[in-house]
Amino acid sequence: MENQFAIRDIGLFPSGERKITWVKQYMPLLNMLEQEYSAGKPFMGQRVLMCLHLEAKTAYLARVIQSGGAEVTVVASNPLSTQDDVVAALVQSGIKAFAWHGATPEEYRQHLVQAVSTRPTLIIDDGGDIVSLLHSNQSFLSCDIIGGCEETTTGVQRLRAMEKDGILSFPMIAVNDAMCKHLFDNRYGTGQSVWDGIMRTTNLLIAGKKVVVIGYGWCGKGVAMRAKGLGARVTICEVDPIRAIEALMDGFDVKPLAQAAREGEFFITVTGNLKAIRKEHFALMPDGAVLANAGHFDVEIDISALRSLATSVSQARPGVQAFHLSGDKTLYLLAEGRLVNLAVGDGHPAQIMDLSFALQAMSVKYLMENRRNLPVKVVQVPREIDERVARMCLASQNVEIDAMTEEQIQYLKEWRD
Repeated sequence: MENQFAIRDIGLFPSGERKITWVKQYMPLLNMLEQEYSAGKPFMGQRVLMCLHLEAKTAYLARVIQSGGAEVTVVASNPLSTQDDVVAALVQSGIKAFAWHGATPEEYRQHLVQAVSTRPTLIIDDGGDIVSLLHSNQSFLSCDIIGGCEETTTGVQRLRAMEKDGILSFPMIAVNDAMCKHLFDNRYGTGQSVWDGIMRTTNLLIAGKKVVVIGYGWCGKGVAMRAKGLGARVTICEVDPIRAIEALMDGFDVKPLAQAAREGEFFITVTGNLKAIRKEHFALMPDGAVLANAGHFDVEIDISALRSLATSVSQARPGVQAFHLSGDKTLYLLAEGRLVNLAVGDGHPAQIMDLSFALQAMSVKYLMENRRNLPVKVVQVPREIDERVARMCLASQNVEIDAMTEEQIQYLKEWRD
């Protein structure tokens, strides 16, 4: 099986298989799509490359796509979120994989290059690393690509920048912008999984603590909401005046980070931008402050600046680095500044990812069926896919809703009455 995989240890597959079996029972939408795709084989003859956080839920998505007849390859979108046993289980079931936990930057890039060398026709990306690679020194491999889907806010931002510069060479569906993605995955999924990662890693009490959330987009809303539910006193830092008003009306304090830094005990970045917490902020923070990042890339906390302030750095706990500063002050950084909910946690709950991954699976099928009609740009998820996912979710929970009468439908179309 030369060039079929580059993983840590194929012998780990039984543990990974158990993890996939566990999440599968809590992902009814993917269960339904697996049955549908197994019967119809919509991806027969296609090569699908998935660049995602490689854990059990994404593994099940890979198998659903495989059930539709595709030749599937997976590669990590983050070196610390990869679960080696899950990757081994995928390889055991005939999926190509290039990833292992703790890959160095050089190994991580090599895995991406190996993955695109499979000459994919369809892409599911998370953060934009694959699409960026296919528009740079691996652009010669993009000629067969029908299109792709992007999972994250950060990735969609990168795609829009590429579209603006006129270099995007195939259509990309912004799955992150779908209602059933950002309303639920970004808000409830991020909110729960970020605090799960923080609490399991630190074993610290949240109730009564001063929490500073930097960024009040959909993910930031979820992190702040869950912190409030845990009993924390929450302050929001924002650069967008409209989001700042929203945070204020949601009951949170709103301050510049230069003020909030003096009193915060937990700091969580959720901005999608670099250096949200900088050198001047570290200098103001109290002893014992905990720093975590919930954005896709490890650029939101200026770690090099933090390191320059430190007299020494030690490992306080697994996943917790202690930066010892002058004046007997220590700041604690979680997960090396990487995505805290996956680097030291298991990511979003299975039921939440069921919604997002159903969107992904349907969007890839939509690309296949509409390949000749889609413009080469960032494309929105069609409303009918969003609504179908929502209805499937309600049905899986035995929830019924009302429907408008024909008279009501016509009334909304009429302006004279």
